[in-house]
Amino acid sequence: MFKPFGVIPALVTPLDEEGNLMEDALRQVIDYTIAGGVHGVFILGSTGEIYGLEWEQKKRAIEITVEHTAGRVPVYAGASEITTRDCIKLAKLAEAIGGVAAVSVLTPYFISPSKTELKEHYLQIAAATQLPVILYGNDDRTHVSIPVDLAVELANVDNIVGIKDSSGDMTKMGEYIRQTRDKEFNVISGRDTLILANLAYGGAGAIAATANIVPAIVAGIYNAFREGDFTRAREYQYQLAPLRIAFGLGSFPVVMKEALRLVGIDAGVTLSPVGPIGEENRAKLAQILKDLGVYQIR
Repeated sequence: MFKPFGVIPALVTPLDEEGNLMEDALRQVIDYTIAGGVHGVFILGSTGEIYGLEWEQKKRAIEITVEHTAGRVPVYAGASEITTRDCIKLAKLAEAIGGVAAVSVLTPYFISPSKTELKEHYLQIAAATQLPVILYGNDDRTHVSIPVDLAVELANVDNIVGIKDSSGDMTKMGEYIRQTRDKEFNVISGRDTLILANLAYGGAGAIAATANIVPAIVAGIYNAFREGDFTRAREYQYQLAPLRIAFGLGSFPVVMKEALRLVGIDAGVTLSPVGPIGEENRAKLAQILKDLGVYQIR
């Protein structure tokens, strides 16, 4: 069974002022992150504004990512829609395109399914695709939590291979890990400040938005830890923390695209109503990137 591991950037979706997909910019982001040493790439996540993309844009984004990655690292694709029907539709699209290693499925948003309904949601999606499925919990944004006991139960499904936990709750992530440690189930951090904590507790890595911007630092946490150099892994985690905290300088996910512009990659704009960050906060972000040694604007 496929095993997700390492540092996987949750790629931004470059968009121009009219909301069109900037295909060359997406290729540039893919190359930049892979050159930084990441262990996979993840298209159509929440950082990738899946919630606002048109169907053809989602299709084309997966196609480009698969084509341009060209087997260098595994490709993960989001299949995160509000209804079970639409999640299945997107998972089947990823499967039909080919070259996708696994799909990630966020809990529904806007609606608030019960635990029984959430279980059935994931069971139906897993049954409808041959692809490995990664559960995705982001409690702050969806207000729908994946209880630990439900994750443990779903871990028994053959093609449900892991969970991305963006709750920021280390106790919860730790329990996902502890209670599934005898299963073929991989717990991945979705909170970039907890990557090392995830690894130290027995987790598999991270799907990290910051890896769009400083892929070498984020991948360095994982690589140093696996090499047994805890001190170096911790230093990378310390270096990364200010950038992740800086995501609060603007409305999600504009800071990721602004940071990419400041390291020399034009990833376009964020879908309205999210607007650009202010000059004061842009200066704060620029200083963080200068401190990290990746600032490229002159």
